[in-house]
Amino acid sequence: MASAFPSLLFCLVLLASPYLGCSYHTSYYTHGGKHYALRSLDLRSLRGEDNHWAPAPAPGPSAPGGAWVSIPVRGDPMESLPGAFEYHVVVGFGTPVQELTVGFDTRTTGATLLKCTPCAATEPCDQAFEPSASSSLAQIPCGSPDCPFRGCSGPSCTLSISMNNTLLGNATFVTDKLTLTSWATVENFRFACMEAGFRPRDDSTGILDLSRNSHSLASRVPSSPDTVAFSYCLPSSAGTVGSLSLGAPKPDLSGHKVSYTPLRSNPGNGNLYVVELVGVGLGGHDLSVPPTAFAGDTIVDLHTTFTYLRPEVYSVLRDNFRQWMTEYKPAPPLGVLDTCYNFTGRNFFAVPGVTLKFNGAADVDLSMNGMMYFPDPGNHFSIACLAFAAAPTTNAREAAVIGNRAQSSMEVVYDVRGGKIGFVPYRC
Repeated sequence: MASAFPSLLFCLVLLASPYLGCSYHTSYYTHGGKHYALRSLDLRSLRGEDNHWAPAPAPGPSAPGGAWVSIPVRGDPMESLPGAFEYHVVVGFGTPVQELTVGFDTRTTGATLLKCTPCAATEPCDQAFEPSASSSLAQIPCGSPDCPFRGCSGPSCTLSISMNNTLLGNATFVTDKLTLTSWATVENFRFACMEAGFRPRDDSTGILDLSRNSHSLASRVPSSPDTVAFSYCLPSSAGTVGSLSLGAPKPDLSGHKVSYTPLRSNPGNGNLYVVELVGVGLGGHDLSVPPTAFAGDTIVDLHTTFTYLRPEVYSVLRDNFRQWMTEYKPAPPLGVLDTCYNFTGRNFFAVPGVTLKFNGAADVDLSMNGMMYFPDPGNHFSIACLAFAAAPTTNAREAAVIGNRAQSSMEVVYDVRGGKIGFVPYRC
């Protein structure tokens, strides 16, 4: 009888632990088309041991002498959307180098944007590029093939916007040296200096253009049949570090399983990377959606958090997901997310896995964090929402937008020379 007492005491501690201030450990696993979350008591807290989680060390840049480079990516929390991130890298512009924090995007207007001095009188200017301090900066003449402004006048490629005789801002195209690491630089890199009130939409100093535009950073990467233009791993939390790799070897050449889907052309915007979504799976089964509902362009977007599907596709996913989740307590919608649940007080929950099916038999299984949104990222046993929504009907050509949350936990590979985008699951 005495031997049973410690077990009984342990069970009582487990039941009472929420009231004793004990900490928990959450583990995840996938089986049979479902993701499972299990919360268990962290016994180290009962024994007085250190329970602070240490993030993995940041991946260092690629070694000198190599043909490719990898730079760390950090996720900065968005104040307007707890649990979501903006993704940034630190690079240098000019000579001497001015280190600046910038975002990166594949869906741009076809130009790298950088906040420059002079700034507007009402905004801080400590994190801005100073063109006058760079000895390697060169102006692009108005009328040059590298100047996209057809209505400019004067010696430089500058566009000024005014309203009621008040200057709203200037955008001036220039070239200068871009420094990625101490040994990796890009000479005569074109970008737009945003002056006197203009600023990038990202909450940083600028946006690196990774589009298909001939002046983008992706277009300046040396190309070969065995390498890709670029790839990225997005960090899953503020305590982890991802990577942006340029000119790296194809991951399938080193034995990694890559799901490739062909790139499509977009007559309306040749800068975009467009793929074709052909189906959606849930819990290991294909959802019944007419193929015509997927007709159009699918955009893989870094600056959109959630994934948007046409209303007729999303409604099928949502309704089937709700049928799987009838045992859980619904929660009110959060913004555009209308399928939410309250897991408070539970020690276990399961959700059916979502699979995105692209042309070319590229089936991409999303991780728990890739398909669910947790407003409190430190506690998954609270409110959680399906991280999908119905797309606005304003753009009839777009069939879907794959947000950055769906891209978490996987490496996304842009093999531009090979005409395809690849997904490497659970690589990050």
